[in-house]
Amino acid sequence: MTSAIRSLVIPVSDLDAAKQVYAAVLGEPHTDTPYYVGYNVDGFEVALAPGGETGAPVANVDVDDLDASVEALVAAGATVRDEPRQVAPGVRVAVLLDADGNPIGLRGE
Repeated sequence: MTSAIRSLVIPVSDLDAAKQVYAAVLGEPHTDTPYYVGYNVDGFEVALAPGGETGAPVANVDVDDLDASVEALVAAGATVRDEPRQVAPGVRVAVLLDADGNPIGLRGE
């Protein structure tokens, strides 16, 4: 597993309203869809996504092997909140929870 955190996904209840706020500070998004709005901030991805189970932002750690990383975290005591899923060509994500319920995002293949 790498230690590079390269993205932060922020759950929002009103995507259009949130876009206005974040565009004021981050500029225009590079991706603007009904399920994901992404901003590139000097190579760091800040994303808005509707909803969210915990309502907490999720920092995503980039990993080489998503499935192996999920297994390692579960073996260490984390629980799976969101099973691995494809979000873009060659990119899958998963969200786990630590013992206190804090989200840990993983992004990889």
